[in-house]
Amino acid sequence: MHDERRRIEDRVERVLVQRIQPAVHSRSLPLELASWQAPGEPVPFAEAAAQRYETFTTGSAWGPPWGTTWFRARGEVPAGWAGSRVEAVFDLGFTDAGPGFQAEALVHTADGTPLKAVNPRNRYVPLARPAAGGERVDLLLEAASNPDILGRGFLPTPLGDLSTAGDAPLHVFAAADLRVLDEEVWHLSLDLQVLSELAAELSEHDPRRHEILHTLDRALDALDLDDVSGSAAAARAVLRPSLARPAHASAHTLSAVGHAHIDSAWLWPVRETRRKAARTFANATALAEEYGEFVFACSQAQQYAWVRDHAPLVWERIERAVARGQWAPVGGMWVESDGNLPGGEAVARQFVHGKRFFLEHFGVETKGVWLPDSFGYNAAYPQLAKLAGHEWFLTQKMSWNQTNKLPHHTFWWEGIDGTRIFTHFPPVDTYNAEFTGRETAHAVRNHRDKGRATRSLVPFGHGDGGGGPTREMLERARRLADLEGSARVGVEHPDAFFAAARAEYPDAPVWSGELYMEGHRATYTSQARTKQGNRRSEHLLREAELWATAAAVRAPGYAYPYEALDRLWKTVLLHQFHDILPGSSIAWVHREAEAEYARVAGELGGLIAGALAALGPGGPRVFNAGPRDRAEVVVTDGGPCHTRVPAGGSAPLGEGPAPEPVTVSAAGRVLDNGLVRVAVAEDGSLASVLDLVAGREVLAGPGNLLRLHADLPNRWDAWDIDRHYRGRYTDLTAAESVAVVASGPLLGAIRVERAFGAGSRVVQTVTVRAGSRRIDVETEIDWHEREKILKAAFPLDVHAERIASEIQFGHVHRPTHTNTSWDAARFEAYHHRWVHIGEPGYGVAILNDATYGHDVGRTTREDGGTTTTFRLSLVRAPRVPDPEADQGRHRFTYALLPGATVEDAIAEGYALNLPLRVAEAGGAEPVVSSDRPAVTVEAVKLADDRSGDVVVRVYECLGGRAEATLRTGFRMSGARVTDLLERPAAEEPLAVTEDGRAVRVALRPFQILTLRLARG
Repeated sequence: MHDERRRIEDRVERVLVQRIQPAVHSRSLPLELASWQAPGEPVPFAEAAAQRYETFTTGSAWGPPWGTTWFRARGEVPAGWAGSRVEAVFDLGFTDAGPGFQAEALVHTADGTPLKAVNPRNRYVPLARPAAGGERVDLLLEAASNPDILGRGFLPTPLGDLSTAGDAPLHVFAAADLRVLDEEVWHLSLDLQVLSELAAELSEHDPRRHEILHTLDRALDALDLDDVSGSAAAARAVLRPSLARPAHASAHTLSAVGHAHIDSAWLWPVRETRRKAARTFANATALAEEYGEFVFACSQAQQYAWVRDHAPLVWERIERAVARGQWAPVGGMWVESDGNLPGGEAVARQFVHGKRFFLEHFGVETKGVWLPDSFGYNAAYPQLAKLAGHEWFLTQKMSWNQTNKLPHHTFWWEGIDGTRIFTHFPPVDTYNAEFTGRETAHAVRNHRDKGRATRSLVPFGHGDGGGGPTREMLERARRLADLEGSARVGVEHPDAFFAAARAEYPDAPVWSGELYMEGHRATYTSQARTKQGNRRSEHLLREAELWATAAAVRAPGYAYPYEALDRLWKTVLLHQFHDILPGSSIAWVHREAEAEYARVAGELGGLIAGALAALGPGGPRVFNAGPRDRAEVVVTDGGPCHTRVPAGGSAPLGEGPAPEPVTVSAAGRVLDNGLVRVAVAEDGSLASVLDLVAGREVLAGPGNLLRLHADLPNRWDAWDIDRHYRGRYTDLTAAESVAVVASGPLLGAIRVERAFGAGSRVVQTVTVRAGSRRIDVETEIDWHEREKILKAAFPLDVHAERIASEIQFGHVHRPTHTNTSWDAARFEAYHHRWVHIGEPGYGVAILNDATYGHDVGRTTREDGGTTTTFRLSLVRAPRVPDPEADQGRHRFTYALLPGATVEDAIAEGYALNLPLRVAEAGGAEPVVSSDRPAVTVEAVKLADDRSGDVVVRVYECLGGRAEATLRTGFRMSGARVTDLLERPAAEEPLAVTEDGRAVRVALRPFQILTLRLARG
């Protein structure tokens, strides 16, 4: 037989595109249009409906960047259309760009009832099925003229902020019609697509491929190209036997889950996400009413809350869909947060607020963590997820790895404490699937667990405001349910998939430790002020809860600020979304984030002041919100003062003996406090750091060496840092001035000022305090570089095989070598408050109050010694998607701690981030304290149920087993271990000492323990 594959394939493509798809709508009638341009931000429906509308014609331009145009579309269904399926179809000027990155609209009836959205690949609004004829059509469209920020690729654009976007119209309204959907032609189109795409993925030696192609050829023979509608049924009859042939017994199973990944902010502001959610949720609920098998998995409680508050009619439809089992709340988090940068307590609160929302509003206990798009996943997630009551974890972004591919798609993920959670990484390699032949075939071919696992999950639907799942996707799924040559496709709840996957593969392999994503490494550094705002907010929230709890247990009449703390936590959690905190959003988003953080700081400052004032008159006293006793120099308006303060408590200012004073040599630029001696070179770098206790030099070269690198990644500017950045750099060795600015006895400081590059300046103050080995580098940068990254290097005379980096509720070890491709790919990593670089018997810690990104490497010197160089990533200057990213002023502190153990690093990391607070207030005995440094108190608060119980979260911080006595500043009547949601996690309560003031706990390495303490 002659090979006619190419002829048939070309024939199918042309007939489908040029004859069948244009005939899907058999009759058409234009609607009459009128418009009203909202003058500023979006307005409610009632306000828009009351406006005066001007005549508008298709083919006209509309929509300035970020504008809202309301369109009124009116018409009448002709009597001759009776019995037909009538739809309104709109083309707002859609382009080939991604469906979520251009114009969108939510369509309402005249009385304000939202019907569904129109999107580039979902343009219809159902009106009548069947039509009676003569129906009046009166619709109002709230159309958003959102710009395509990445439309020109990775080039700077002013469109990312209202102040620079201009007002030129972005779109041309192409069509607004009443149309009749010819269902037979529509189904023929889908039949042809599914079969032709399946054939294209089969081997040329597979008989099934040839059978399909010849069937397609015969079907087109049966189609009258001059009467597609009249002959569509005949063509479908030819195709029916081929579509009815069942899948092989061993065919892979694809569990299809409707999905619409909506970034809570990214290339649009938060306010637009509220509308994207409403539009998408309107579509999903409408689709659920038409397709009984449809299940829509939706995460991010924050987006539900927005829809509840701003689109209550859509919210009611969601409630009904949840009750029917067609809507699956998943994820159990407030937002799909960044997976690396939020602090441990913040990740816990993501679960607390997310799960509680779904429980309170739907009675649904979410079982899984749905986090497809974060840029790597910290190794505390398995334990935190299990403590929140989750059974499974889903991710997708690891498919973006640049070098190495994860060896499994279904596996047990083991966290730093040993907790394991069943995890799936869909081999379809997308969370926006459409059920094309290529996607389904790729999912099967790519699946790495063949022979052991027979199923995988496919999230399908257009995300980011693209409209979510479509009826076409569901029709494809129906055809692929049991089709020879294809994987079996079944739409189901993700819980059902995970239950089946775990049942068939209980001994799945184990991946231990963090899921490091080999890409988007610059998200540890971009938009430094956003990251600093998050870090400061996390620590202020800790303080506010602690001191409010202290006031609640000691000050009669004090009202614990439940509502304010709940609201402020949710604000901070929102801004931990995986395109806000990582610094990968447009200027508008980060400008608003910085303003929100300033507001949060102000409000939390007021709550803290109010709580301390409630403790009564006194003072001045020093308050320590950290988990360790501290003896520090505190700088007040009256000058520096040395004070000893217990963990979680207070002491009078100046309490305790003063340590050996700091001596300063101005001529030699030397700071010496008897513990460390620091010499600053003429160029402003650290020439020497002597550990006087250990009797050894810490540095193996100039310390705090600032190096400016060229930084133009191949793509994804704000997200990526590519290895080639190391090839071009300038060392900042020219100092304008190096001067002593404080000369003891309690502190000494030397200030270094530099100018460099395109008008940038950096002022650094190197400070040594009495009684402390910590060497602070307070840094102020006025940054005006473009496409650069600034790093600070510390070459240490330490032979470190690996470093310890703080993560959430513990730390991980990462090698300093590049033995494997996995090691080499981790050329930029993140840490939280500290890293520890050590050899047996000696270590150095590097601390920070706002910095995350770093790199580390090792070299051998000519003298045979080893230099381990650690470099902090301080600030970047990407131009996409925010052309002004990081421009302007930055203030932060990092520090060097010679002779440090991991325990020292933990203590000083807390100290740097929780500065001692001086207030005119009464004494505060610690609410809860631990008698062992390995058991760290992370959070102290009142129970969310307003019972008055005190909730305490502790964790083992050193990586070993630990027992500790927790003492309280109040009498307890009982103590229980709970989950993160403060629900009992064990049947038996803990034993409380006879005086009601202590409870004994035992923790495994890195274990997190939440205790609920009833006040007696």
